[in-house]
Amino acid sequence: MPTPSVRHSPGQPADAQSGVPAGGLSEREAQDRRARYGPNEARAVGHGGPIAALLLLFTNPLVVILLLAAGVSGFVGDIVGAAIIAAMVILSVTLNFALSYRSQRAANRLRDEIAPMATVCRDGRWQERPRKELVPGDLIRLAAGDRVPADARLMTARDLHVLQAALTGESMPVEKAVADGQEGLDRSADARHLVFLGTSVVAGTATAVVFATGRQTAFGDVAEALAERPPPTEFERGLSGFSRLIMYTMVFLLLAVLLIGIAMHRPPLETMLFALALAVGLTPEFMPMITTVTLARGAVRMARQRVIVKHLAAIEDFGSMTVLLSDKTGTLTSNETSLASSVDPFGGASERSHVLAYLNASFETGIRSPLDAAILSCQTLAVSGYRKLDEIPFDFERRRLSVVVEHNDERLLIVKGAPESVIAQCTRYEADGLVQKIDATSMERCMRTQEGFGEQGLRVLAVAYRNVPSQERYATSDEADLTLAGFVLFADPIIPGVAECLRTLAEDGITVKILTGDNERVARHVCAQVGIDVSRLVTGAEIEGLGETALGILAERTSIFARVNPAQKHRIVLALKARNCVVGFLGDGINDAPSLHAADVGISVASAVDVAREAADIVLRERDLKALHAGVIEGRRAFTNVMKYLLMGTSSNFGNMFSMAAGALFLPFLPMLPTQILLNNFLYDMAQTTIPTDNVDSAQLRRPRRWSVALIRRFMLGIGPISSIYDFLTFYVLLRWLHASEAAFHTGWFIESLATQTLVLFVIRTAGNPLRSRPSKALIVSVLLAIAIGVILPATPLATDLGFVLLPPAFFMFLIAATVTYLLLVEMAKRRFMRSADDASPAERNNTVNRSGARLHE
Repeated sequence: MPTPSVRHSPGQPADAQSGVPAGGLSEREAQDRRARYGPNEARAVGHGGPIAALLLLFTNPLVVILLLAAGVSGFVGDIVGAAIIAAMVILSVTLNFALSYRSQRAANRLRDEIAPMATVCRDGRWQERPRKELVPGDLIRLAAGDRVPADARLMTARDLHVLQAALTGESMPVEKAVADGQEGLDRSADARHLVFLGTSVVAGTATAVVFATGRQTAFGDVAEALAERPPPTEFERGLSGFSRLIMYTMVFLLLAVLLIGIAMHRPPLETMLFALALAVGLTPEFMPMITTVTLARGAVRMARQRVIVKHLAAIEDFGSMTVLLSDKTGTLTSNETSLASSVDPFGGASERSHVLAYLNASFETGIRSPLDAAILSCQTLAVSGYRKLDEIPFDFERRRLSVVVEHNDERLLIVKGAPESVIAQCTRYEADGLVQKIDATSMERCMRTQEGFGEQGLRVLAVAYRNVPSQERYATSDEADLTLAGFVLFADPIIPGVAECLRTLAEDGITVKILTGDNERVARHVCAQVGIDVSRLVTGAEIEGLGETALGILAERTSIFARVNPAQKHRIVLALKARNCVVGFLGDGINDAPSLHAADVGISVASAVDVAREAADIVLRERDLKALHAGVIEGRRAFTNVMKYLLMGTSSNFGNMFSMAAGALFLPFLPMLPTQILLNNFLYDMAQTTIPTDNVDSAQLRRPRRWSVALIRRFMLGIGPISSIYDFLTFYVLLRWLHASEAAFHTGWFIESLATQTLVLFVIRTAGNPLRSRPSKALIVSVLLAIAIGVILPATPLATDLGFVLLPPAFFMFLIAATVTYLLLVEMAKRRFMRSADDASPAERNNTVNRSGARLHE
């Protein structure tokens, strides 16, 4: 990757370090600079506010087509038709905007609660402020786990190591230091004295002064896109597959109607308007609004369960999740780690290993783990006689951390880390005050000792040391020829009730798999206590030699992965996705960011490091499986309501539009006027706007809800013809029994089609008996109101302009009988379709989704 250069706008200072007061900027100066330079955002958020959002709705292709049709109608003298079409468009867009914009604002308010923060000095006081408020000249403070909030020049730095792979392509952390001499002139991304937006601190601390914000950072728009644009989710792939299905059907009907019109020598303009109205009638144009409102309502409900949604589409993926990957610490165990004891290499009590671990934890500047906190909380050791010389930061390949301290004239390298990683670098051991060489026998005893503690469920860290000569820098190569001092042991109790939570998740179709860096003995002991299957445990070493296909098969069959590093976690996520699992990943550390981004739904916690929180789609206020489960249920609820709209809309719309196209073959006039089609469609859509408020049957929340374009197609092609049969029956009754005029025919079919396709929602909204499933009050009101408007319109002054006339009572007797029998037939067909979908094996359901997703990428 080429190294980017740092850009500056003419208004932003190239060197903001000069003239910055020690206490940072004043709040007033910061506001002036923010007005001058803009917010610290690489791209504008909100797309220009409500006016821009409203105008954006008018760019919808269907809206454009309707407005063109209105223009053509007005041009040829059909002023009434043009006015009605325009009115329908404006009402539809206004309703869509009002509901969608309000819901989007609610979701945005939730996201603001977890907005990226920065530690900045204002008015002489360090404080946490939203990252977007930073301006050039701000004094910021950085620590391990922070995401660098803007491009900045280091003022002070202590063992600072930054991961900037996305900027430079360098996969390993690089050390940063304050500029000296000519180095300060270097403005490239490789400059050791500069840190950049989008990179992350993995070790050390620093203060820095901001010199570029927003679009003028080294990343600019590219960084923000890389950081915030996740790969397509299952929900987005499902929507795309559904859109393709509708598009193909719409084009087919459109061409069929045009060909029929030409063959029957119908007026070209009237035929074109009729065909366009059919296309619009088939298309669920309220789909964006229904989806946005449903998901936003779900986001608000999830917030009450202490779950914050960053991307609305992630709600459906949350509900579709079939596999949850998580570390055991904080999920199964309380993360309230306490120091159990410190021992020598053979398990005898040893204060020496505790003292060395205490020194290491005291002087390290990386992220302090719960283990470090436990070490430091158990002893107040006077370290005034020790001085830190250097630090070799922790990384997930070595799995150890070293500090070099000086005491009197002695320089000591103290190493703390995973037992297998530290012991491998030892050539001696210390026991009973004696230092001896490690031979095969003593090595076996050391390994057996730490393995025994692991089998008891204790977490184990090894501590080793060596005397080192005086030198300017110390590197990983110095972590050799060590003396093993012993082990420090930690207890982390099981969270009360976690076993029950795991059973509940399993009953609801979610498999929990544990990915941990701990050794297999600790992992097996903890997982056995909470009921996770421990018969098959895989280590990171076993994963290394596997190909992606083999890893996917193994990952499906395995519940526990021990001694895995971040790269291996990432491979497991991708392997399970390749096996058609919907993968959730729960993580809160720097090393979790790649896996969080790769998962179908990344889940983090509010207390996580910035890097993990920004990579996640869902943020838990607390790391609690109960809250996570409640969020999953809300995701399923939202998805179910969206699916109601799709199943009802596609089946009813297809039936009615097919009837219109077929009716055009034998009727001497159009089955319904274009304006009546649009009005019918508008009232029908209005009835569905309350679907997001609808209740969901408990049975529909018991398993992951996944996209099935095949099910939608079956509903459309199976229930649609039932609607058409009743339309043709209505044609017969109107023409042969009631001898209806053209206007009466239009009026009668308008009312019948509106009644049947809106009332059918009460049948399709539930997979069970509709008489036992209670719809929401808002849904009942909206459906009955739409039908009432349709029935009353012929008796209003608008009837003449709309082409309606009053109908005889006999028609309404037929309407009641037809509607009741239609709903009964749909109920029988629905049960057959739902039963076939429920009987499908998980693999078949997965393959349905996979095939629809694969078609999108052909």
